[in-house]
Amino acid sequence: MGIRIAKSRSLCFSLFCFLVLVCCHPCGGKVTKLVQEVCAKTSNYSFCVESLYSDPHAAEADAYWLADIAFRLAYVNATSTQNHILELLKKSTSGDYRGRLQRCGSDYKKAVSAIEMGLNDLNSESFDLLAGYADHAAHAASDCQSAFEGSPNSPLTYMNNAFKGLCEICVVISKLFTDPNSFDFSLL
Repeated sequence: MGIRIAKSRSLCFSLFCFLVLVCCHPCGGKVTKLVQEVCAKTSNYSFCVESLYSDPHAAEADAYWLADIAFRLAYVNATSTQNHILELLKKSTSGDYRGRLQRCGSDYKKAVSAIEMGLNDLNSESFDLLAGYADHAAHAASDCQSAFEGSPNSPLTYMNNAFKGLCEICVVISKLFTDPNSFDFSLL
């Protein structure tokens, strides 16, 4: 019992640290033109800037490096959420609630896999499927969220929304490599 509580606290602390970094990291007001251009194309500019600048290398990143940062942030978020789901499943006794969590566990397994494939695509510099992987991962989080429709609350709403926001950043950055009309390359 004590080990389970310690693991749960450790996981919660890890998630808390990630969220604090994402939400509270000061970028000193100096946002690069590349980050401005990318984040302006997302639905939440502030979240995008704060997320990217949670990595200290974002201020000097080119498009490739920024994509790597975004996909790695999404990967950390997805694996943390996946681990959180496993912890919730260990505590769950309700059949309906447990079934919803199992669906989310399956969804996040797909999300982690999609982000891993995106990272592999990025590393091999074959960018054609990069945006599709990020979009697929975001859909997995949406599916998880929909598993809790009709339920009084979802224990994963915040995590699902943060992950979808990170995936959106990945999609926008991915288009830098495949859609020359979507970005002003003179900013590089």
